[in-house]
Amino acid sequence: MTLIRSTRRSFLKSGLGIAATVAAARIALPGGAWAATATPEVTGAKLGYIALTDSAPLIIALEKGLFAKHGMPDVLVEKQASWGATRDNMALGSAAGGIDGGHILRPKVHLYATGKVMQNNQPLPMYTLLNLNDQCQGISVAQSYADTGVGLSAAPLKDAFAAKRAAGAEVPVAITFPGGTHDLWMRYWLAAGGIDPTTDVDMIVVPPPQMVANMKVGNMEAFCVGEPWNEQLVNQGIGFTAATTGEVWSNHPEKVLGMRADWVDANPNATVALMMAVMEAQMWCDDAANKDEMAEIVGKRQWYNVPVKDIIGRIKGDINYGNGRTVSDPKLAMKFWGAKGETSFPWKSLDTWFVTENKRWGTFGGDLDTKALVDSTNRSDLWLQAAAGLGLDTAGFGDSRGVETFFDGKTFDPANPDAYLDSLSIKAMA
Repeated sequence: MTLIRSTRRSFLKSGLGIAATVAAARIALPGGAWAATATPEVTGAKLGYIALTDSAPLIIALEKGLFAKHGMPDVLVEKQASWGATRDNMALGSAAGGIDGGHILRPKVHLYATGKVMQNNQPLPMYTLLNLNDQCQGISVAQSYADTGVGLSAAPLKDAFAAKRAAGAEVPVAITFPGGTHDLWMRYWLAAGGIDPTTDVDMIVVPPPQMVANMKVGNMEAFCVGEPWNEQLVNQGIGFTAATTGEVWSNHPEKVLGMRADWVDANPNATVALMMAVMEAQMWCDDAANKDEMAEIVGKRQWYNVPVKDIIGRIKGDINYGNGRTVSDPKLAMKFWGAKGETSFPWKSLDTWFVTENKRWGTFGGDLDTKALVDSTNRSDLWLQAAAGLGLDTAGFGDSRGVETFFDGKTFDPANPDAYLDSLSIKAMA
C-alpha cells in the first residue's frame, strides 16, 4: 500500500504551477469565481493502478496534494500486480479489502459490467468517469524479426509466423488482458496485415511489468503493452517496436478512471471531487514543462521502480523504435488533457468502438445492445459537472467525437457500427 503526503513547501510550489495551468483553461466566470461544489460524503477512496505511464494522473493528484485540495485527503493509490488482480480487487471493493476504482483499461468497464470476465459471470456494475490518456502504447517484436521489415504493416510477419506453425511450433503473442485495449490493438494490427489473430498466432496474457523479462527469455514473438515497457525493451536491446498505437489510430483513447457504480451512487459529491483532482492532474501532466518532473515522480521505487530514461522519451513523442528508426513527433506523445479537455472527456462514441470491436472478435455476442451498455456505464454527465466545478468551458462536448479513421484506411462511424463490421474481412464473429 502506498500513501504519500506532500510537504507544505512542495504543495505550495506545485500548487502554484497547477493553479496557473487550470487558470489558462478556465472560462471567465463572474468575479473570477469557480462554480460551487458540494462537500464530499467521504474523505477517501481506494484506487488501484498498474505500473504504466498512463496511470500518472492518479499518482500526480496524490503527490501534488490535489485530492486533499478537493476535500479527499484520505485517498489511497495502490499498486496492482496485474489486470487480473485489478479485476479481483474491484470485485471485492474496499469494504472487503479491495479497491473502489482506479486506472483501468477502457473496455474493462464493459467487461466487468456484463460479467464477461467476472467469476461465475456475475456482473459488476461500473462507470467510466473520465479518459486518463490518449495513445502512446506500443506493439513490439522480438529482435529475431528485425530483418523482415515489419513495421506499421504486420504483413511481413505473415510468412514467418506461417512457417513456425507449419513446423509444429506455437507463435505466442502477448497482450495484457482478454478484450482489453492491448488485445484489441494487437488484433487490429495483425488482421490489417492479413494475419488472423484467432488462428495464425497463440494469444497469451502477461502482466505489463513482466513483458520485457518474458521476451528476453523467448516466451513470445511479439507483445502489445503500454509504456514504459516498450521503451525499456528497446533500451535493453531485446526487441524493437514495430508501431506505436498512435500510428495505428491517431489520438485513440486508452485508460480510464473507472469506479464501482455502487460507490459512485452512494458518494456522488466525493466522485466529482475525485474527478476534479484527477482532471487538474491531467492538465499538469499534459504541460510540456512538467514532463521531466512527471517521469522522475512516477519512476520512483514506490510507484513504477523504473529508470527515468525508460519513461521520458515516448511521453514526449521522442521514439527510438530499436530497429534504426527514430522519430521526434509530439503528435505521438502521450496525451492527458488536450486543448480544452477533449482527451479527458469520456466520449460515448469511443466506448461504442470498443464494444463493437469486442463483438468483432467474439468476446461479446452480436446481439448485445451496444447503446444500452454504453449509456448505462458512461458518466460523461459527471465529467461535465466536475468541469463546471473547475470553471472550465464545456461547450462542444457531446456524445460523439465523430468518424474515426485507422491507419489502413478503415473508418468507424459510431452512428453505423454495423457498416464498420461489414467492411472487415478478418473477424471471429459469425
